[in-house]
Amino acid sequence: MLGSPSQFPVPGEPVPRTLARLREIGPVVPLEFPGDVKVWAVTNYAALAEMLGHDNELVSMNPKHWVALHDGTIPPDWPLRALIEGDHLQVLDGADHRRLRSLIGRAFTAARVEALAPRIEEMTAELLDDVVATGDGVDLASAFTEPLPMSVICELYGIPEPERSPLRTWTNTLITPTSTGEQTQAAQGEMFGYLTELVERKRRDPGEDLTTGLVRAHDEGDRLSSTELVTNLFLILMAGHETTVRMLGHAIVSLCTHPEQRALAVSGDLWPQVVEETLRNHPSVITAPFRYTVTDVTLAGVRVPAGEALLSCYGGAGTDTDQYGETADRFDITREQKGHLSFGHGPHFCIGASLARLEGRIALSALFTRLPRLRLAIDADRIPYSPSFITYGPLSLPVNLGLAEERTEERSPAPV
Repeated sequence: MLGSPSQFPVPGEPVPRTLARLREIGPVVPLEFPGDVKVWAVTNYAALAEMLGHDNELVSMNPKHWVALHDGTIPPDWPLRALIEGDHLQVLDGADHRRLRSLIGRAFTAARVEALAPRIEEMTAELLDDVVATGDGVDLASAFTEPLPMSVICELYGIPEPERSPLRTWTNTLITPTSTGEQTQAAQGEMFGYLTELVERKRRDPGEDLTTGLVRAHDEGDRLSSTELVTNLFLILMAGHETTVRMLGHAIVSLCTHPEQRALAVSGDLWPQVVEETLRNHPSVITAPFRYTVTDVTLAGVRVPAGEALLSCYGGAGTDTDQYGETADRFDITREQKGHLSFGHGPHFCIGASLARLEGRIALSALFTRLPRLRLAIDADRIPYSPSFITYGPLSLPVNLGLAEERTEERSPAPV
């Protein structure tokens, strides 16, 4: 490897700060994960876009290309194995990837996603009723930003409400770097067991949901194996709610700490701009493990040998001053929209991007319209953030609702 690898993640250092520092070192830099696992970080916008442009050619999503994963260098109980191995969209390329994507994509067509809007609005309103009933000091993370995306993805799957809570627990275990290999393997096993049982239930009692659709694709011989059925349900369940949880949390903090931006969003109904600026400035997936070099490849002038792993640093790309100017780290919904890489690029572009955007627009609009005086109950720099280096966002969002001020204003006599 080129030079001495930097440690990643860095204990006590927020992941966005680490990524900004790595970007200053270079566009492609060597890293060392816990367990003495060596990878390469692709740190800035240009290098990341270049790498993503080589998907299915010079780089692959399939871990079979990572030499260290198979020659005994990386131990069998390395925690990230549970995420990077399996027969699902994130580890396949070419024809196999296109086959699975075409089957799963039927649930995420523009028409189907837009048809979910009334139900998302209804679930949002129900959660906000509970928020208002709880009153000042309510934690929006546990009361709003976490349950809404989980409810949406579970409705898409046809998962009953009483069965949803463990899914969030398993997800947190799988993406938390402090989890042991034993813990991640156990969480993965429990989630796979649940999804296998769900598949059998939908086979006996089908519904109008994604799970039933994939079961039919399997049973009708539509080129979907039993393993692929469960592993893709696993992937979409995790990615389909966790990323939206983090996006909503980041957006709420940004709007509460930038009142002028919030006023613009409310007065101009600029919620699509809020969502896109949040995704650029604070990507939910802050880093994505991994892509693998199929052959020797040169990225941004740096040669990476064949058989190596590449870490996609979306967080560093989103605040790259070379791409977004000197104000790249500023939250500004009025900036010129140059696009971002937070949903990826090319053949592996996030299949659920349209659903995430829809949830964001509906949830944020409803929240700040219903609670126009909403404010953080603690200083923004005291908000705890997730320890994960994969998805990153607020763990807790205590807020005051401003309802007392609103009632006082309503009771005040009109000036004469």
